[in-house]
Amino acid sequence: MNLHHPWLRLALSALWMLSWPAHAAGIVCHITYGGETRHVTATSVRSPYAVKTTQIGSYFLFRAVVQDAPRDIAAIKLYVYGDTDAGPVLIHQVDYSYPPATPTHAQFGFTGLHRVYETIRDGELEYWCEFLPVVLPARKSAK
Repeated sequence: MNLHHPWLRLALSALWMLSWPAHAAGIVCHITYGGETRHVTATSVRSPYAVKTTQIGSYFLFRAVVQDAPRDIAAIKLYVYGDTDAGPVLIHQVDYSYPPATPTHAQFGFTGLHRVYETIRDGELEYWCEFLPVVLPARKSAK
């Protein structure tokens, strides 16, 4: 599946947006490892401390934090950890302003394409993320 095709990205983005709560802004990260691509979504949170990691393969852990308030510390932070016997070890971190300054419709979203390597198993993880400024109307409850 070619995720770089604009119509496919638009359709996938619309599906993700429908599953998010009203008024949520967030990101979707496209993560490729071992020939498989996964899509990890993250919506804005009040505190970054409760955001969990996502296991990617047997070695990598990925964590995406979107914090839109308070305004002075608003940011998007992306982390990749190595899952070692001694516990998670940070091997990659990048921070972006919130909302991101780079247009989200760029080929590899607001992040560009990142490659993270680990030398123990000779693995490579690739990822890129796009910003989804979702503002959905509140859903009416069923009667």
